[in-house]
Amino acid sequence: MNPDHYCQEKCAASGSSFYYSFLFLPAERRRAIMALYAFCREVDDVVDECQDVSLASTKLAWWRQEIGRVAEGQPQHPVGLALKAASAQFNLPTEQLLEIIDGMAMDLQQTRYLDFRGLALYCYRVASVVGLLAAEIFGARDRQTQKYAHDLGMAFQLTNIIRDIGEDARRGRIYIPMDELKQFNVPAADILNAKYSDNFTALMRFQTERAEKYYAQAIAQLPDVDRRSQRPGLIMAAIYRTLLDEIRHDNFQVLHQRIALTPVRKLWIAWKTWAFA
Repeated sequence: MNPDHYCQEKCAASGSSFYYSFLFLPAERRRAIMALYAFCREVDDVVDECQDVSLASTKLAWWRQEIGRVAEGQPQHPVGLALKAASAQFNLPTEQLLEIIDGMAMDLQQTRYLDFRGLALYCYRVASVVGLLAAEIFGARDRQTQKYAHDLGMAFQLTNIIRDIGEDARRGRIYIPMDELKQFNVPAADILNAKYSDNFTALMRFQTERAEKYYAQAIAQLPDVDRRSQRPGLIMAAIYRTLLDEIRHDNFQVLHQRIALTPVRKLWIAWKTWAFA
């Protein structure tokens, strides 16, 4: 299997909404963004699937070395080989690829965040940096687009946190800041034990409103000159905002289940956004 096919299968197998935003891209940009996303999946899977923290750290260290080999033109992994081509064509900074790994490593070091400032650093590393790299691959021309990409990445990660709160709790992680749990009088034990309450609903409504503010802020900052090139991000925003609507409609029942959109619905949103954005 060649590197491009490996990355494509990695993206498709993940079932992620991001896959649907890539389908309409020209071939060279699609290959590059799938290489980037496959890399993100590889390092994220290390953290999620490896129960031994020491072993996970060793694997992430290997990926840091692999990114170094990408920069030197001598990668070993299929994803590294695909990233080599993408980096050469779209000038993807090694430092940003390493920062994504730094973000994943934070999951090995802590399972709680005291306040949003701490959480924002995590979101920046695992999502906003990806957004900045993706914007380059899509063909950004205006530097203002970097602000759009940063805020859109924040919005995506905050949506992930809302959607996955129950799944993360079963791994012992809570991404909702501790001071906000206290503000809404929601004990961490309620999250870990999947206990719903009116206070929990109010807390999740607050989290959703913050994510929506980041979506609105991001889209308002997207320059007209880059609107067409950045349609994959707009597709993702449309899919994720629809997901937030579904979570709200289901009264934030996210502790015992993972609310998701069907593939057909995602594809419809993707086509509609690509055609009319």
